[in-house]
Amino acid sequence: MKKLVSSVLAASMVLSLAACGSSASSAAESTAASSDAASTAATAEAGEGSGAYTGTPIKIGGIGPITGAAAVYGQAVKNAEELAVKEINAANGSDVFEWKFEDDEHDAEKSVNAYNTLKDWGLQVLAGPVTTTPSLAVAAETANDNIFMMTPSASAVDVIAAGDNVFQICFTDPNQGVASADYIADNQLGTKVGVIYDSSDAYSRGIHDKFQAEAAEKGLEIVADEAFTSDNKSDLSTQVAKCQEAGADLVFLPIYYQEASQILIVANKTGYEPTFFGCDGMDGILAIEGFDTSLAEGLMLLTPFAADAKDEKTQAFVTAYEEAYGDTPNQFAADAYDVVYAIYQAALAGNINGDMDASDICEALKTQFSSMTFDGLTGEDMTWDASGAVSKAPKAVVIKDGAYAAM
Repeated sequence: MKKLVSSVLAASMVLSLAACGSSASSAAESTAASSDAASTAATAEAGEGSGAYTGTPIKIGGIGPITGAAAVYGQAVKNAEELAVKEINAANGSDVFEWKFEDDEHDAEKSVNAYNTLKDWGLQVLAGPVTTTPSLAVAAETANDNIFMMTPSASAVDVIAAGDNVFQICFTDPNQGVASADYIADNQLGTKVGVIYDSSDAYSRGIHDKFQAEAAEKGLEIVADEAFTSDNKSDLSTQVAKCQEAGADLVFLPIYYQEASQILIVANKTGYEPTFFGCDGMDGILAIEGFDTSLAEGLMLLTPFAADAKDEKTQAFVTAYEEAYGDTPNQFAADAYDVVYAIYQAALAGNINGDMDASDICEALKTQFSSMTFDGLTGEDMTWDASGAVSKAPKAVVIKDGAYAAM
């Protein structure tokens, strides 16, 4: 069953990508691709495939934390990249990609070491890194080498500012800050807003600053603005108390899930029950070992992906991922899956193959990504500007009955 589901999904996406070239497919082509997908699945199963790609396999590498505190992010990205590569290769009938993934433990120096290991292997395209600080370090290296880099989840603007070879498939931090303020204001989720953020972290600080500016434009009253740093985050009770004393009925948390779990624990102990609202770094809070997930009930977050969405593409991906890895994919997995398929679309449209020099591949991919439209799990009609920033619509989810539910 797992193999059949994967083949149907891959065949559908491969046909769609082959049809769209460097621009979006017409509605008629999309319909035809969908209807043909099931009939071509058996061919893909047999190893004959679509044959849309006939060149030497492109060496695509990934970097992320598969051990350490941020491993829930990196493991999801690793799994999804592996799944996408296997699907694409199987549906094509011959290998499109060779793939290798390196652990960086969410450490900048180790991430650069991982990048150098991949270069020694023959890296031609980088699908990563996963987290912001390592991505900042690696982006500078890829810019010097002119190797194309697309991160699934490092959302700081400074990442893509490193060079015109660096792209994101995730929202930039400013976009998340603006979108969060807009969503809270437009849906009247709170009248008095508290903010708790990590001023030492580029991801958290970037979202916070844009949220503050947009909140003022939207007429949101920020009654508490409390910072912590990586050096003093073991006890966040003071920050929670300040929000409670100020009467904040919504607390915005542009932080990662580990620190957010501490805040929820403290709030529960003091009887503080505001609405908590986070961004994509919150995804993973339900997977913390030993954490009472009932404390996260009602927590809202902006994310481009909800595993319980009912569209055919999402459900096929979730089924294939769960059967392959025994876990429900999170937003980081969906973004990583989209990275690989987007690179595949660009490779087809640009006649890119593994015989090309990595720098030549980079130039060709830059041209394709700056002009193409991509439909993926995390957004339809995605486009990129020359800076490498993606344009797509955010979605909001809420934790309900111990699971993420679309809003």
